Amino acid sequence: MSAPDGRHRLLPRTDRARVALVLGLALVVTVFTATVPLLRDWFDLRVYHGTVDTWVHHGGRVYDYRVPGTPYGFTYPPFAAVAMLPMAWVGLRTAIVLCLGLDLVALAVVLFVLAGPRPRRHGWFGTSLVLCALALFEPFRDTVSFGQVNLLLLALVLADAWLLATGRGRWAGAGIGLAAAVKLTPAIFIGLLLLARRWRAAGLATAVAAAATAAAAWVAPAPSRFYWTEALWDTSRVGRLDYVSNQSLQGVLARLVAPHEPSRALWALLVLAVLGVWAVRARAAVRAGDWTAAFAVTGLTACLVSPITWVHHLVWLLPSFAVLLRHRRLLPLTAALYGLLCSSVVWLWFDDASGVAGFVGSNTYVWITLGLLLRLPVGQSPGPRRPLSRRNSDTAAAPTPAEPAITPASDQPSPAAWSFSRAGGGDARRG
Repeated sequence: MSAPDGRHRLLPRTDRARVALVLGLALVVTVFTATVPLLRDWFDLRVYHGTVDTWVHHGGRVYDYRVPGTPYGFTYPPFAAVAMLPMAWVGLRTAIVLCLGLDLVALAVVLFVLAGPRPRRHGWFGTSLVLCALALFEPFRDTVSFGQVNLLLLALVLADAWLLATGRGRWAGAGIGLAAAVKLTPAIFIGLLLLARRWRAAGLATAVAAAATAAAAWVAPAPSRFYWTEALWDTSRVGRLDYVSNQSLQGVLARLVAPHEPSRALWALLVLAVLGVWAVRARAAVRAGDWTAAFAVTGLTACLVSPITWVHHLVWLLPSFAVLLRHRRLLPLTAALYGLLCSSVVWLWFDDASGVAGFVGSNTYVWITLGLLLRLPVGQSPGPRRPLSRRNSDTAAAPTPAEPAITPASDQPSPAAWSFSRAGGGDARRG
């Protein structure tokens, strides 16, 4: 008996049993969401909506707006505010509906790239199982309930991963460029393209980001001037570094020395060390043509080195689970890590992160991210490869022992291309 057949026997075979399973899982998700995590009441979306509404209709300044009763306001580059201008002509409820619609589109793109045809093989049943699993994932549910842009940015970046992996590299980089213009963190993926020597894609990403930023400066010169000269350098605008939701290296250091400021020199050394590990692991993945893993380790690195990585930013860990789920031997570990990221465990130390238990527990998501960066299987795709159809592309010649190439030949797909094209077809897996 083949392994896929054995796995399929674990799934219910009748529609009645499938409906019962989905309803049961939906009930579990509903109870869990209502009792364990805190719903975020569209807080970030209210920041976006209030900012552009005040800017357009009341003559306010973009970076002066604060949500009533809070110190929090708009912190993204000016292009993000320009892109959100249409919200100024709709009410908050309409903006929420539009945000949910965009999240669904972005989720479809993410699942298409990471999961391939596996959920579609099981139709509504497979899709329902995936959605139930994602609804438990704390970064995902926080992104949705905050009204955040993380899922949209992940979709833009992964669209480029798919283009690179499937030999459609002509437009690769455009999604990364747009994402970097909305929020600075995705700019690290331009670094990945440079490491991979994908000069055209890196140039396109840089050009798109620069063009979007220039367009924002033309539309909103005063906010652009203020952001790039003042707001960008004022970390207090974003929030407290030691807040337990900050699951970055900087957050670890800040909680260690709170209420004092963490050492910037020590943080810089840790960032350099992480970037060194990233460069080695990303190059290994790219040399093997494993774009899934290359983008995964880059997303992990972005979360670690960013001064502030709120829990909802950790949707960038989803590609790492795509890599882990290729390997059946890693399924128990994958389930354990995913369970921890669903558990909201770090919030147990919301009030006090002192002591050994506080140090370990309040930084749980940082340890997971760091562990994945160090140990994520890169350049490995179990199971036989199934060739893709021949396409005209700008890919390089097939690798040779003397001179390994970064990109696959057009008639011999890379592990990542194979993974994207048929993950879930019986022998491979998505994320």
